[in-house]
Amino acid sequence: MQRTATMRAVVFDRYGSPEVLRIAEVAKPVAQDNEVLVRVHATTVCAGDLRLRRAAPFFLRVYGGLFRPSKIRILGMEFAGTVESVGKQVTLFHPGDDVFGSTGLRFGAYAEYVCVSEGPMFARQLVNVTPEQAAAVPYGGVSALHFLRAAGIRAGHRILVYGASGSVGTSAVQLAKHFGAKVTAVCSTANVDLVRDLGASEVVDYTKEDFSAGGATYDIVFDTVGKSGFWRSLKALKRGGVYVRSASGLLSPTLGRLWVSLFRAGRVIQGMARTRAGDLSILIELVAMGTFRPVIDKTYTLGAIAEAHGFAESGHKKGAVVIIVG
Repeated sequence: MQRTATMRAVVFDRYGSPEVLRIAEVAKPVAQDNEVLVRVHATTVCAGDLRLRRAAPFFLRVYGGLFRPSKIRILGMEFAGTVESVGKQVTLFHPGDDVFGSTGLRFGAYAEYVCVSEGPMFARQLVNVTPEQAAAVPYGGVSALHFLRAAGIRAGHRILVYGASGSVGTSAVQLAKHFGAKVTAVCSTANVDLVRDLGASEVVDYTKEDFSAGGATYDIVFDTVGKSGFWRSLKALKRGGVYVRSASGLLSPTLGRLWVSLFRAGRVIQGMARTRAGDLSILIELVAMGTFRPVIDKTYTLGAIAEAHGFAESGHKKGAVVIIVG
């Protein structure tokens, strides 16, 4: 009788604090016809991982399981690794290819192997980019790229990025500069030098001053963490400007959006970022060129996953928290 192949993975059996995460031996996945089996070298701690582990907000139990994590027991949305095998319908990838991407709401990257479908959330890694760097690209990079495009960013625009030291924020600062915009970054004292080094022309330390009180106005106000304050942000928005709020801080009512459209001739953009075909390739090429740097605050081993989650949700991380799997 043939023995079922196994692998190490991080699983959780109940919702709660980082301590619910544990290492276990589980069945190794097998690639379906349209899938690629990837040996994972690195993954990250994303906002989505933290939220599903806590089941907060409550509706996330639809994805993971109502009373306990029964549908999804292995977290991990970002990964970088090497193709182990491919399904018979796969044409773009071959065993041995170095790749990176996102599993999306399927999760599963906190493991030695993960299956991924061909599509826009999966791309080749370039030779001069490390697995740690590649794994830190998809969430922050795609989110920033999506919202900057939606806002219509162009050369000469003035943009304010609130939460500029986080995964999305550090990506937004760099990509906005790449598009030719003048960037004002809002962060805490500890991160002023970091965001300035990433390309911010001006930096506002929110512990010392209010970005909306100085009279400066911007073509785009991009709140990457949902903490800028809606009405306060509007004070800093030019007439006809765009207020962007990523999924981490959705506006509950539509009143604010309606008010902006009626009285300020502007727009409000919020929601989930979508990955276009070619987005990951664009981002990884910018990394290889040195134009875009995935900021990695700390790196942990798979066995220290609980500690990594604890640090990621402490509110003090800069950029990404990376987990070494291989």
